[in-house]
Amino acid sequence: MTDPAPELAQRKQELRDRLRFRRRHFAANLDPMARLAAFRALPAPLAERLAEEPLVGGYAPWGDEPDILPALAGIAARGSLALPHHAARDAAMAFRRCPEGAALVRGPWGSPQPGPDTESAIPSILFVPLVGFDRLGGRLGQGGGHYDRFLAAHPSLPRIGVGWSVQEVDALPVSALDAPLDAIWTEQEFILCGDRL
Repeated sequence: MTDPAPELAQRKQELRDRLRFRRRHFAANLDPMARLAAFRALPAPLAERLAEEPLVGGYAPWGDEPDILPALAGIAARGSLALPHHAARDAAMAFRRCPEGAALVRGPWGSPQPGPDTESAIPSILFVPLVGFDRLGGRLGQGGGHYDRFLAAHPSLPRIGVGWSVQEVDALPVSALDAPLDAIWTEQEFILCGDRL
């Protein structure tokens, strides 16, 4: 999935490079106790919502992305957690159930994912990692369009962006291909964007 305007794609890539550097620097210099405490408990309104969801889509962190799996441990324990899965480098992203304690394997993009023998499933709500965000629900991803394609195929799926607070910008360059977020969860706050949550 590519943006129709080359200048927009270039602006996004330049911003992506700056925000990746900012995220990497922030995560590398984070106090160990602050890192341990970050994203360990779901925000109260979100915890109530997730208790009612039949299948929650999370993600296994890659690099310096926030690790939300400890906060989703109770969801995994009840068998209601799914994680992204790629069958090949050029394949569309799907989700597979991830039972409590299940071992993850290295996917074709290098990120941890459930094994190929796990059950495919469509989450009822989704956590989305990001490179950058704004308070209007704009999201800048890695650039491959995997989440945008998945969300375009499931437009009613509520989506919560997850990132460090330093990944916030005033406004992101967006196109019609970019799927907006319904909320953003950082180590400092939970931001609602719109009224779907």
